[in-house]
This record gives sequence, C-alpha cells and structure tokens, in this order.
Amino acid sequence: MKKYILLSLLIALLTSCSTAVKNPTMIAEYPPIFPDYVNVTIPASIAPMNFNYIGSDCSRIDVLIQGEHGEEIRVNNKNCADFPLKKWQKLLENNIGDSLTVTVSAKQKNGWVEYKPFALYISQHPIDYGLVYRKIAPGYEVYSKMGIYERNLSTFDEKPIIENTLVPGMCVNCHAFNQADPTNMSLHIRGGQGGTMLQKGDELLMLNTKTDSTLSACVYPYWHPSGKYIAYSVNETRQSFHAVENERIEVMDMASDIVIYQPDTHNILLSDKLTRKDAFETFPTFSADGTKLYFCSADAKNMPHEYKDVKYNLCSIDFNPKTGVFGEKTDTLVNAKAINKSVSFPRPSYDGKYIMFTLSDYGNFSIWHKEADLWLLNIADNTMRSLDEVNSNDTESFHNWSSNSRWFVFSSRRDDGLYTKPYLALIDENGKASKPFLLPQKTPQSFYNYSNFAYNVPDFVKHPMKSDLREMERVINSSERTPVSVRP
Repeated sequence: MKKYILLSLLIALLTSCSTAVKNPTMIAEYPPIFPDYVNVTIPASIAPMNFNYIGSDCSRIDVLIQGEHGEEIRVNNKNCADFPLKKWQKLLENNIGDSLTVTVSAKQKNGWVEYKPFALYISQHPIDYGLVYRKIAPGYEVYSKMGIYERNLSTFDEKPIIENTLVPGMCVNCHAFNQADPTNMSLHIRGGQGGTMLQKGDELLMLNTKTDSTLSACVYPYWHPSGKYIAYSVNETRQSFHAVENERIEVMDMASDIVIYQPDTHNILLSDKLTRKDAFETFPTFSADGTKLYFCSADAKNMPHEYKDVKYNLCSIDFNPKTGVFGEKTDTLVNAKAINKSVSFPRPSYDGKYIMFTLSDYGNFSIWHKEADLWLLNIADNTMRSLDEVNSNDTESFHNWSSNSRWFVFSSRRDDGLYTKPYLALIDENGKASKPFLLPQKTPQSFYNYSNFAYNVPDFVKHPMKSDLREMERVINSSERTPVSVRP
C-alpha cells in the first residue's frame, strides 16, 4: 500500500512540475533569452542551444521546437530550456538545409504569454569536431590557474589538454595547429621550465628556440600547410596597466621580427626583409597554398613613450616552400596607417579567398581594445570591409577558421566588457557572415555568470587531440631542450 501511495505522490509531483500553456496572451516581440539565439544559423552537429529566459516576473517557461521533418521537442521548466541531446541531434539531422521554429511561452502573474516565434537555420555546411582554447583569468597580471582545453562541439564535454598546475609558475599560451589538424601542434610555455613544445604525430619534444641571431624565443606561431615549416614572431614585449576604465592592459612590442622554423632540421630561416631594425614585424601567417607569408609591420617607435603611435599594416612576401627562400620585396595589402588604424591577428581562410583580421586604433594587443573589430579582405580583388554582421560595441579579436573555411570562431567582450567568450558564425558564398552565436553550454546563464575565465585564441580541431598529460609533464620538467640553429 505504501508503494502505491509513494508512486501517486511522485506522479503528482512530476505533473505539477510541468504546467501546460493555457490561453496565452500573444506578444509581438522575440523572447528575452540568454544567449541570444534568435534567428541564428547553426551547424547540424552543434550541441543543444540551451538558453535561459531573462525576462521579469516568470515562474515557468515552455519551449516548443518544430521542424518540417522529425519529432518536435517540448520542454517545460523554471527558466532554462534544456533540450534532450539525442532528440536534439535527430531533429537537426532531419532538417539540414532547412530551419526550426522555436516558440517560447512564459508563465507570469496574470497567466501565460507567448512570444513571437524565432528560427534556427540549419546550415548544409558541416563544422569541425571541436574547439581548443586557452582559459585564463582576465587580468593577466599573475599566472593564476590557466590551461589549454578541448571542447566537443556536438556535446558539452570539455577536457584539459594541458594545465599550468603541472609546473608551478608555468604559463601556457600560443597554441597553434596546422589547418585544424591537432596531430601537429606548437605550444609556447613561459616560466622556469619554459620552451616551445612541438608535437608532430606521435613525437613530442621541447625546443629551445632562442639563438644568438634572434631577439627572443619563438612566440606567435603559424604552420605552413605542408607541415614542413612554422612561422614565428620573436618579440621583446612589455606589459603595462592603465588607470582608465576602458584601457586596462597593454602589451607592447619593444622590438619584433619574424623567423621560419623547419621541424625536420631544427633550422631557423631568416630574411633581412623580416628582421628590419626600423620596423616591428609580428603575427606571421602563410597563404592557403603556402607560397606567401602574410605579416603585420609597423614603423619602429620610441617605446613605451610612443606606443599609441604604433600602427601596423598588413604585408606579404613571397615564399618558396621547396627551397625555403623568401622573395626580394614586400607588398602592403592593407595600409592601416593611412587611415590611422592598426592591423593585428591576420588569419587567411584555408580556401584562399579571404584574410580576416582585427582593426584597432593602435598597437597589436587588440584583445583589450574596446574599439577592435573584425575585418575581411577579399584576396582576389583586394577589397576589404568591416564585418558589421558580427561586430559589437566591444572587443572582437582572436579569430580562426574552420577546416572547410565556412565557419569562424572569435573572442568577444560584448556581454560584460571583461570576459572574452567564444562566438561562432557562418560565412556564405558571397562573404556575408551570419549572426554570431555564443558557444552553447548546458546551463548557459549560470555557467557564464560564475565562470572566472576568459577564452583566448579559440581554434578548430578536426578530431580529438591525442594528448598525454603525464608525457607532457615529463617533457616539460626534463632538462632536455632541442636546440635550434640559424641556417647558414
């Protein structure tokens, strides 16, 4: 008898927790939700786009998702739309190239209200397996807990690739892959056991990339598509802290050059066009076919006094991947100095069509520049434009392309002005970007509100990384460092 009483109470409890929508008042506005997923374009493999209702005076929400094909999804709970993973995945797969209609209702004091339905457009273009990013406290003054993490884009699963708890005082940064292939990775480590960690297939080693002929150890990396070269900047930097609200931190190049590293020979290749004393050169990247090196170049200034006068242009130089020899002249692709701006973080699409870059008022540490926006250069006709579809009134920077060059990810401070968060968007055949969407989380509002980390340099990976934390710890703590030398 007790069993039946308990069962009846359980049924009554479950029934009371799901309140049907009755006679709703229609609202001719989209629902107030976080994240803003209204009318966004998404890949068919993305994790459930859970969201919170952030309107006032609401005790429950009811969310209905419908498509032309497949079973609809309905959730009814307090304030978070939490969609079942398997049902979500099946509904998206059944509606690739079409859209879903999302109807949100909220139970308020005077009854239910139903908002204007919005769409989720499901792209035919696939996205890569996941993202890899650095998470760090947003101040950067000290090496608090940080790490490089991998996120499965189809689920909410995240795993650490490497954390600085392996070695006290270690800073991990500047991770880079070869066109989203995580079997090739370069990772910079600062601290007492500093060096450049290089992974090529199953080989993992630590490099000492400082030579008598270069300014510093190798810093900002970019792989050649062949995997036979890695372009690095070598930088003498200084970090300073502002007293004004909108200019918190500045990282300045006191001097910077560009070098090319050959993993097979451990040689460094130099060009006098990339190591000029009268210029700062940084952020090197290779073209999609590997025959050009793109980079940022600014006239050298008296630092740190003239740091706001440093304006980087986007330049290029020919590169012969068969011989490792550079061209004889450099070309200016974007003369940002002429419009009193500065280019940073150029990222060529892997299909050879575009270069996406950040444009800010000065310098190259655009991640703390409130005015920093994303721009797109069309390589075929050398026209450029601001990506107004994705830019906000706060920082946009640290962007990368998916392996098929149809999606891109970037870091933005649009939500609170302090923490950078990863946003994704599609770019169509005409170079038009879709409305960006925030990386989905299981419980987005609580997750992002209580996170103490900023997301830096998100990049795509085509498949899970094969990383071994213990082996990384051993390699870092070992006294062995493979030296590099400048090619004669």
